[in-house]
Amino acid sequence: MQTIDLAYVGRGIHEELVAHVADQEDYYRDEGVHVAIRDGVGWSAQRLRHGAVIGLGRALLSRLHDGIGWKALSVNTDRPLFWFLGNAEVKSMADLRGRRLAVHAADNPPGTFARIVLREHGLDPDRDLRCVVRHPGDYQMDIRRLRDGSIDAAYVGSTLSPEQVAAEEGFHLLAWVGDHFQIPTVGVAVDPVHIPLDSPALQALLRANQRALRFLTEQPSRAVDYINSFLDRLAPDEARWHYERYVGPYFTPDYRVDPEVAQRAIDAVAGELGVAPISATGFYECGHGVSPPGDQ
Repeated sequence: MQTIDLAYVGRGIHEELVAHVADQEDYYRDEGVHVAIRDGVGWSAQRLRHGAVIGLGRALLSRLHDGIGWKALSVNTDRPLFWFLGNAEVKSMADLRGRRLAVHAADNPPGTFARIVLREHGLDPDRDLRCVVRHPGDYQMDIRRLRDGSIDAAYVGSTLSPEQVAAEEGFHLLAWVGDHFQIPTVGVAVDPVHIPLDSPALQALLRANQRALRFLTEQPSRAVDYINSFLDRLAPDEARWHYERYVGPYFTPDYRVDPEVAQRAIDAVAGELGVAPISATGFYECGHGVSPPGDQ
C-alpha cells in the first residue's frame, strides 16, 4: 500500500472536514493509500514540503516569501471560514474603529485575509483599530476575553459556530470573510521537488478527497452529523443550519478554480504583504485541472 503524509496547518472544519470524512468513510483505504493525517500547525515550511498540505493559504504565503514551488492540485472551497465577532457594544464592522480586535498575525494567512476584509470596510488595521495578535488555538480564550472586556472583538475560525456563540453570550456576528473575500483556500498542495505530481499515492489521495466532497454534497444529513462531531455544542438543527449556510453550497466536488478570481486573490494577498505577486495558473491547477485524473 502506498503511503503519504497529509498535514493540516489550522484547526476546525475549514481545514479538517474533508480529510476527516475521507478517513472515516474509508475512502483512502479504498484507493489503496495509507494517509497519515498530521498536525502541522507548528511545522516550518521546510518540514511541511515533505508531505501534502491542506492549507493552501499557508502554501501560497510560503511560495510568495520563500520561493518554494508549491502546487495546489485540488481545492475544497474558496470561502474562508473565518468570522469577525463583536462584544455587546460592537454591532457592526464600522464599530471596530478604535476598538481592540484579537486576530491572527498579519503574515499568517487568516490574518492577511482579515486585513483585506478590514480594508474593504474602510478600516486601516494599523491605524483605525488595535489589533491584538494572538495564537488562535480553538478561540476559547477569545470568548473568555470578550466576556471579561479585555478585548472588544475577535476574529475566529471554524472550531466554533459564531452564531451560536453570539446568541449565548450576547455578542454580535459582524462579518463572514467568505462573503467578502474569495480565495481558493483549502485542498491539497505539494512541493513537486519532494512529491512528484504523478505520484500514485498523491493521485489516490486526491481521488479520495474528491469522493469526500461528493459525500458532503450528496449525503447532507450525514454531513451534518460530521459537522456536529466537530461543533458539538450545536443542537442538531443548528448544525444543519451551519452546514446549509457555510459548507453545503461551497464545499463541492465540481468546484473549479477560476483563474481570474484566483489572480485577484493572489494580488490582494501579495499587496497586503508588500511582495510581488505570482501567476495564479502557476500556483493553482486552474479550470479543468483541479479534479484528479480518473475522477472526471
